Amino acid sequence: MKKLLTFITFSLILLIGFSVKAQKNTDDKIKKILYFNPEVDPDIEEIKEPTNHAFFSAVSDNLSERRNRMLRTETQISFDSIDKKTITDYCSNNEADFAVVPKVKYFKVGIGKYVFSNQVIVSMKLFDADGNLLTEADYDTYRKNMRLLGSTVNSVKIGTNGAIKDILKKLRKIKPSSEAGF
Repeated sequence: MKKLLTFITFSLILLIGFSVKAQKNTDDKIKKILYFNPEVDPDIEEIKEPTNHAFFSAVSDNLSERRNRMLRTETQISFDSIDKKTITDYCSNNEADFAVVPKVKYFKVGIGKYVFSNQVIVSMKLFDADGNLLTEADYDTYRKNMRLLGSTVNSVKIGTNGAIKDILKKLRKIKPSSEAGF
């Protein structure tokens, strides 16, 4: 009876140890990515909120397929003049592993005064927690998809998904496949 009790206790301790280690490994692989509000070009106040909504909807859909966690800040940073210290401060305050600074540029497709659709160019810059630029990507919905008709919201979502895929592709080329957990 004493041997059976010792065996059961030892087995339970071993089982609990493995389950804690397994949970710790899955938590280590989840990366926190901080997204800033996209800079919108042209700078028209009426299109900023729908653009932000469509952009973050596409980001959350894309990240739900991966083992990453999205953090969102309501701050907008200028895409062309990014301060390394600002990125570092935001990453440390939000405990983020990466930061993404996006830009959405609208343009109209049409002939003369007839406009068929609004297309977008979604640009993203990926920074690490130290503020170093890892990679950047652009996705032009008109040139890549050759889609003439469609809503602006769909253009932003398609552009965002395309830019994220381009960043992942470039990140895999930079880092070995074991470290490219973005």
